[in-house]
Amino acid sequence: MSKKISAIVIIAFLAFMTGGCSKSYEGPPADLVVKNAKIVTINKDNPSAEAIAVKDEFIIAVTSDNEIEQYIEEGTTQVIDAGGRLLVPGFNDAHIHFMSGGRSMMNLDFRYVHTVKTIQQMVKEKVEQAKPGELIRGRGWEHETFPDKKWPTKEILDEVAPNNPVSLSRADGHSVWVNSYIIRESGITKDTPSPPNGTIVKDPETGEPTGIFKEGAQRLLKISSSVKLTPEEIQTRNDKALELALEAARKTGVTSIQQLNGEYERFQRFKDAGKLTCRVTFNMSMPSEEAGLKKLDELRQRFPKDNNWIRFGYLKEFIDGTLGSGTALMFEPFADDPSTSGLPMMPYEEYEGRIVAADAMGFQTGTHAIGTKGNNWVLNAVEKAQQVNGKRDARHRSEHAQILIDEDIPRFAELGAIASMQPTHCITDKRFAEKRIGLERCKGAYAWQRLLDTGAHIAFGTDWSVEPIDPLEGLYAAVSRKDRAGEEGEGWFPDQKLTMEKAIELYTLGAAYGEFTEDRKGMLKVGYLGDMVIFNSDLMTIPPDQIMPAQVDYTIVGGKIVFQREK
Repeated sequence: MSKKISAIVIIAFLAFMTGGCSKSYEGPPADLVVKNAKIVTINKDNPSAEAIAVKDEFIIAVTSDNEIEQYIEEGTTQVIDAGGRLLVPGFNDAHIHFMSGGRSMMNLDFRYVHTVKTIQQMVKEKVEQAKPGELIRGRGWEHETFPDKKWPTKEILDEVAPNNPVSLSRADGHSVWVNSYIIRESGITKDTPSPPNGTIVKDPETGEPTGIFKEGAQRLLKISSSVKLTPEEIQTRNDKALELALEAARKTGVTSIQQLNGEYERFQRFKDAGKLTCRVTFNMSMPSEEAGLKKLDELRQRFPKDNNWIRFGYLKEFIDGTLGSGTALMFEPFADDPSTSGLPMMPYEEYEGRIVAADAMGFQTGTHAIGTKGNNWVLNAVEKAQQVNGKRDARHRSEHAQILIDEDIPRFAELGAIASMQPTHCITDKRFAEKRIGLERCKGAYAWQRLLDTGAHIAFGTDWSVEPIDPLEGLYAAVSRKDRAGEEGEGWFPDQKLTMEKAIELYTLGAAYGEFTEDRKGMLKVGYLGDMVIFNSDLMTIPPDQIMPAQVDYTIVGGKIVFQREK
């Protein structure tokens, strides 16, 4: 339990445990009370309640409407009458590019655009507003949704942006589509070789770059603007991105994030100014040398685990690419492109050495792993770290854990590894998963129930800005495994569907366990942080097609209302 829990909480806890009558509580009045609610607590010892009270950021009562009255003092306690609405713990996004999400709201967004012609027109309109040489950025396109399902080319962008650099990231962020301006400025020609961990896609007839750069090949590109911003302008722009991201989180009931990567100083500045409205665990890129680990150890001490607002998390590494870009590391070739089995980001021996070294210094690690071989390498490295350094409660994570071989599914529980998964990836990727890897390998894809059956821990998130930040889309994906349009049938591999309560648990308590905060987050329980969400619809009973249209009415962090929907 956090050291910040006051004596008030202890008094309230004792009163609660004794079961008290209406006059049993003698402590100070609550700061906030929510009553007349349908509360799903995610606490197996007290799974449901009608009312909840918060004092000094912590929950002091989870009880009945009758019992809650003793915590209320008129003029002191803020009272919300939920009117029977659903109240659940605040959502904790276990894998989110928070600042990138905010920045994406300031750039072109192609998430729901399904034709190249529309993208071209959007770029044209942006160029008309820009100065020559000014960089045009965008993201979210998905060639699998185009009518011809073909990768786009630089010529499409050249037509509307001959004098501006244009860089458009694919939905997964692992491939980028650029125009000739950037290719030329980068000095890349048909003779430029692809790096070991990336691909310069080239025209099969001319050998010229097509404008698509995958994985590590993106680092060959010089993406910059001739219109330079001052340091003050850059600071203002990044602050705006954080403001937009925080607003998006408030509106969707996200009260905690596990940020990829860094930005701790900006978060701290917002916290000091009273503008931080969600709790942050920030992660850092895995260094390749011991000196880098030592520097991060110093940073870890600045933002310790018992900090409830800004904490140091895990070290992030990449071992492969994505299914959509055809770069996930597989044991066997892709069904639709037998020439490749994906791209490793480094040799296994190098990766294993990094995990063992980080584990030796007590760091938690999280590795981006999509393909069967990529995830196998992650588990092998975790096992090696235990053999070399001894077994501890390390909670090393596979970030995505998307496609697994049968033999690796029980290893998560055996090794104490976390499967950090994003349910919306299932309903996005299933459009092309069978084409990429075939039906048989898809049986190990997004295998939530199979993992849970072995006792594995799963932490849910969104991977925003790759997917929308709204947890409702993830909950819909978890309980339906259907596309967002609501297709007929039982869903894709329906045996892996979850109940709504279990899906909420993985987004709350599961995510908290993934960051070592299950002692104070993820449940609505006396002594826990008062982070909660009230919905306008009962997610526990409505049909799946009504989940995504539901809305957050209140988002509450530490007993303070940070969002209230206008009626």
